[in-house]
This record gives sequence, structure tokens and C-alpha cells, in this order.
Amino acid sequence: MTYQIAVDTGGTFTDIIAIHGESGTQYVIKTPSTPGDPSRAVLKGLTNVMAVSGADLSEISRVLHGTTVATNAVLEHKFQGLGLIVTHGFRHIIEIARQSVPDGYGNSYFWVKPPRLVPLHMVREVKERISFDGSILQPLDETSVVSAVNDLVKTGADRIAICLLHSYANSAHENQIGEVIRDKFPDIFVSLSSVVLPEYREYERAMTTLVDVMVKPYCKTYLQEAQNLIQGKSSKAHFLIMQSNGGIVTSEIAGEKPVTMLLSGPAGGVLGAMHMADMAGYKDLLTLDVGGTSTDVSLVQNLKPELTSHSLIEDYPVKTPMLDIVTVGTGGGSLAWINRYGALKVGPRSAGADPGPICYGLGGTEPTVTDAAAVLGLLPDRLIGGDLILDVDSSRVAYERLGERLAIGLEEAAAGVLQIAAANCVNGIRQVTTIKGKDPSGYTMVAFGGAGGLFGAEVADFLGIQSVISPPNPGNLSAFGLHVSDIKSDYVKTLVRQQSSFKHSEIQKAWIELEQQGTYELTNQGVLADQIVLSRSADMRYVGEGNEINVDLTAALTGEAFFSCMWSTFHKVHDQTFGFHYEGQQDVEIVNIRVHAVGKVHRPEIKPLPDSSSTQVGPTDSRRVYWRGKGWTDCDIYVRTRLLPTQCLQGPAIIEEYGSTIVIPAGWSIKVDDYGNLVLEIQK
Repeated sequence: MTYQIAVDTGGTFTDIIAIHGESGTQYVIKTPSTPGDPSRAVLKGLTNVMAVSGADLSEISRVLHGTTVATNAVLEHKFQGLGLIVTHGFRHIIEIARQSVPDGYGNSYFWVKPPRLVPLHMVREVKERISFDGSILQPLDETSVVSAVNDLVKTGADRIAICLLHSYANSAHENQIGEVIRDKFPDIFVSLSSVVLPEYREYERAMTTLVDVMVKPYCKTYLQEAQNLIQGKSSKAHFLIMQSNGGIVTSEIAGEKPVTMLLSGPAGGVLGAMHMADMAGYKDLLTLDVGGTSTDVSLVQNLKPELTSHSLIEDYPVKTPMLDIVTVGTGGGSLAWINRYGALKVGPRSAGADPGPICYGLGGTEPTVTDAAAVLGLLPDRLIGGDLILDVDSSRVAYERLGERLAIGLEEAAAGVLQIAAANCVNGIRQVTTIKGKDPSGYTMVAFGGAGGLFGAEVADFLGIQSVISPPNPGNLSAFGLHVSDIKSDYVKTLVRQQSSFKHSEIQKAWIELEQQGTYELTNQGVLADQIVLSRSADMRYVGEGNEINVDLTAALTGEAFFSCMWSTFHKVHDQTFGFHYEGQQDVEIVNIRVHAVGKVHRPEIKPLPDSSSTQVGPTDSRRVYWRGKGWTDCDIYVRTRLLPTQCLQGPAIIEEYGSTIVIPAGWSIKVDDYGNLVLEIQK
């Protein structure tokens, strides 16, 4: 017998799902995260879940891991020890940035430039110059390299990013610098922009490379420690890491380029939501992942997640292929506080895993979203299968104090906190829908995460969404998503060529080289050749435009037919994106060509629930629950694991399970499908 285990490390809890390789039986565990050393929570989770399954740790065959360690390092501004090496004359890349102010130049009087990842005194120049076409204009002066690295190390640098002008076209000089550093300073962490992001635009390339090298000590050390712990218990276990693009890679590859891990945990949630929604018969989705410290939202159309190659982590641009996920600072552990103007706020500050909400009894003193839910009777007196006993009385004291400051009752204060938290989730969804011209009411919401069930119906009400899906084990869905992910890698090459003068053979050769690289790397990770799927895309624009759009291309066509389709597809995508096109009027140019390589892996089989002669199961309990605008009323409580296929319930009701609670307000109904999904629908 063998087990495949998925581990998702969040800011508050580490979620684990083990699946038996033969029977497909799932075992679910949650354990508090250990921010000081995340590998400790990983090992504890593995030990606990295997104890529940009745098997030994030696029977683990594969461990899949998603984590927010890289993101947290950026958000916590762990910038110490960073150095940057650039081409002579380009020392101010980071200082100049894009010479733009967020929200327009009218904001110039109020905007404060964020802390630089690397201050100017930690930037060094080296003598070299490569042209945009890759030709060497000035050979690299190794003496200047040794001098620059010596200066940085003496000034306190223990990790160095290299970003030379036009290194995307020719990486020779960056490779030389990397070799010099590895030879003379083997303990220094190094990232090369030609490896991290071989695209033009020096500022974004430098920033992405800096983020990569900044998180490399945390991620490489953490991943190595976790792998050693795992293989110390099961020598045959393979350790694979989720990337932001929704694919898994070996821990060695992830550690070498950790910038690809920034959104690895949330990416697993999107994949899990897609898989279960597909089984429920829904294809156009909005995912709402409400965890302990944040909420992640994304858009899925026809079971295809939105992708992006350009994102912001806080105020810092990062260019790497990733699922288009928007994060807002609202979760179960988000703190409720009053700003200096007397307004009630929720998040982005969080109680995290240590000390956690007040009701956890671990030393928390400030009221959180979880405390509000407990005060209002929405949560049971025990969580995580009874392992966590809630101290509701202490939460009530905190909300009495908060209510006094606002001149309202404690219930009103707690209900207000939940309403603000829901509104924050709504704002996140609007960033992936209405701001992009999409109507959220045309989608089905998938609500998951430990607190997703608390907010699903209310957020849907805000947005006019008619249906909400709560998949099985919603508190651990991001971990489940790791089980249904493929091995994926992305490859890019900057090749600026215009339609009026490009050469078929040159671009075709470059694409083939990227495809060969993808095939080679996936094969080395154990993927069989017939399981590898390659797809092409290109970043394109009209000549004279400053920004490009990504266009998916079919590889089924060849020769002139392929390129003819490429140009015409661009006009269509431009029209869909911006509402106009210049076909036949304006020349078009390619900027970057891309290859997405996917290695298909075996997915666990999700079996339908067994048929039952009964169609209804009654409530197991009832308790007083406070509903905003209605006050305290008796509410039926159901245990999710006892609900049967085809069963229907009317709100108000609460459904409890290990790791999550689903709130069904009045005016909503719920039915259970054959695979254990709960489908909430608003009554018309």
C-alpha cells in the first residue's frame, strides 16, 4: 500500500490530505503552522495524517507541497543582505523604476515611494555591454566583477542578483559573473536575470530577480529541511512543489528559482475548485478562498483559469507565469480595529497562527473575524474535530469593549465585523470581474478555505451570484488541488519582430528550441514522452504600443498557415480586450514567444457517494444564532458527513464539518450532489 500526501502551508494552519493509492480513501488533517520553521508543521502533519490512516510513514510514495513562505518573506520586508550587480551606467534601475505614480499623477502629492528592495549603496556596476541583438559590444571585465562582489560582501550582502543590459538576448556575461561568485564566494546566494526572467524591460527583470534571490535562502533551506525530514521517514518518497502557474516541479528545481512559488498555495485552491466544480457540472467559476490571514479570488472561464505573467506582490512588480489570483487581507484571523478617524476596520493585520484568535486560548488579545463568528453562535464550541476548544466568553469580552468604543452592542459590533470582512471579499472579486468588464452574476462561486463557508452566501448576495458550491473538505481544498495538478514549466524568449519584415524560419526555430527545452526538462522529471503536451503563445502589440497582450496559438497548423493564424488571432484578441482593432491599418509585432509544457500525471479517482434508500437526514442539534437585522433565533445544525445525495435543506441552517462551517442564511437552499458537493442556491 502507498499513500500520496498533499501539504498546504498557510499563515495560520497547515492542511494535509492523504489519499490511499488503491482505494482512493482520503484522510484529512489540519495542524497549526509553525512560521519560525515551517518544516516542523509539515512533519507533524504527515505524522498525524498517517496515524489517522493507520499506516506507517514509510508507506508514503509522494509528497506534494504548496506554501506561502516566499510570499511572506516579501510581505515582511526581509530585504537585509540584498545586493545588485548591473551594467556600467545603469546603477539607478531600481530608483528610477517606471517613473509612474499609482492611480495617476494626481496622486503625486500623497504617494510615498515604497521601500526599495535594494538601496542604492548596495548596487554595483561592472564593465560590459551587450547589444539588443545579443552581440557583444564590450567584453566583460572580470576585474570589475571581483571588485564589485568584494564591495558588496564587505557591505553585508549575502545574496546577489545579477541583471545586465540585454542579457535576455545573450546570457554569456551573466553566466561568467555567476561562475566568479560561486568560485570565490560559495556561500553567497546568486540569481541571474537571464535564468529567472529572460525578457526585456530591465526594471521588471531586475525586480523579479531581486525577489527570487531574496527568498532563495528561506526557500532553499526550508525545502531542503522538509525533504530531509520526509525522506528520513520514507526514503522512497518524492517531494514535489506547487508553482504559481498551477503546476508541480521537483523541490530542487523550485529551490533554484523560488520566485515561481510565490502563489503556490492559492494556485492549488484554484485547481481543486475547478476539479470539483467540473464534477458538479459547472464551468464558469469565481473561486473564493478564505483562509486564516487572507482571501484569494480568481476567475475561471470554461474550466480554464485566467493566467498572467505580470503581478504585484504588495508594491513590487514580479514577472513570472502565474494564475491570475487577487489577494485581499481578510481571513479568519484578521483583526478588527478602529482607525484614528473612528471607523471600524477588518484586516489586513492578522493574529496569524501565533497567538491566533482570542477564542483559541493561545494568548490572543485582539478581536478577530473568527471571534466575531464565535460570539454570534455561527461556530461550534469545538473546531478541527474537537481538538480545539473555543473560549467564547473571552471573545465576548473583547467585543463588548469594541462595541463600547463604537457605542453599539457587542452583537452589532461582531455582525459589523463579519459584514466588513464580506465586503472586503467582494472588493477582491470585483478586481477580477467588473474592473475587467465581466459581470460576476454570470458565474458560479466556489467558496472554500477554513472560513469560506462563513462568507460564501453573503458575498454572493452582494454580487448577485445565484449559486455557491462548497466542495468536500473545503478547509483543505488547496491541499486537495495539489493532488489534481500536473507537472508544468514555462519558457520565454524575447524576440521583437514585425509582421512586415519577420522571417518564418527564425521565429519557428526559436519556438522549437523552447519546446525541446521543455520536453527535456519534463522527461528528466520522469514524465513519459506521450504524456507531454506543449502549447505556444506570444506577447504581441501594434507597432507603437507600449504594452502587449498574450495570444494563445494553435500548434496544429504549420508553416505560413500558422503565422497567418497568429496575426489574425491577435487582432481578434485585441478587439476583445480593448474594444477595437487596426487590422489592415497598423503593423503588428511579436515581443516575446512562450511555450507552456505540461506533463500529465495520474489523478486520484473521486468516487460518488453510495446510494441511500433515505433522502433526508434531520438536524443533529440546534442553537441560538444571531442574524444581522433579525437578532437571536433558533437555528438547526447539521453534520455534513451525515448528509445524503439529493438531500435538500432550507436556510437558515448551519452545516458543520472538520475544518469548516457552512452558513446558509434565510432565503437560500442547499442540495447535496453525488460527489458530496453542497450547492447553495438563492430562492427567487
